[in-house]
Amino acid sequence: MGRPAGIQIDPYQKNNLQNLPVNLKILIFFLTAISINAISYLIYIEWFSLKKFQKRGPMKLSTRSRYGARILVDLARHNDQGPVQIGEISKRQDISVKYLEQLIRPLKQANMVTSVRGPKGGHMLAKKPQEITLGQIVRLFEGQSELVECISNPEKCDMSDDCQVRLAWKDATRVLYEKLDSTTISDLMKGDDSDTE
Repeated sequence: MGRPAGIQIDPYQKNNLQNLPVNLKILIFFLTAISINAISYLIYIEWFSLKKFQKRGPMKLSTRSRYGARILVDLARHNDQGPVQIGEISKRQDISVKYLEQLIRPLKQANMVTSVRGPKGGHMLAKKPQEITLGQIVRLFEGQSELVECISNPEKCDMSDDCQVRLAWKDATRVLYEKLDSTTISDLMKGDDSDTE
């Protein structure tokens, strides 16, 4: 009696791929390769998303606010020398003259800085250092003073009325600006006295 047609598999070697037809071997190979590539791609996407999230880093103010505060502190430190030229501020603070000119303009409009023209002209504080706060500077350059938009514009979110998270952001904003509003340019200069002693 002849052997039945079809796949002949040794009962003791059922897992031996050598007994499979060539076409089936090729199909298994491609399916395995596709599965491995798909799994690798999913792992990569997950890793990339995690790295991207981690690289976001801490919440930061714009350079306009940070540099604006540094300009005012610099002017306050040299206030007794008369008008300070923008080139001198640029060298001390390592900020380009072009960017300084962009930042001086809104500071003048907010009456924090005044300018004197002429060969010996420059910029000076328009107010006493103790009258200018970090809160004023941040509001000037950042525009929106809240940490999240739904605080001042609750209509932006349908859940605003009953959202406890929104209330938490509101409290955090209040605490932040209480600190910023209580910190003046004069406060930021207090370390100068100890440095010179």
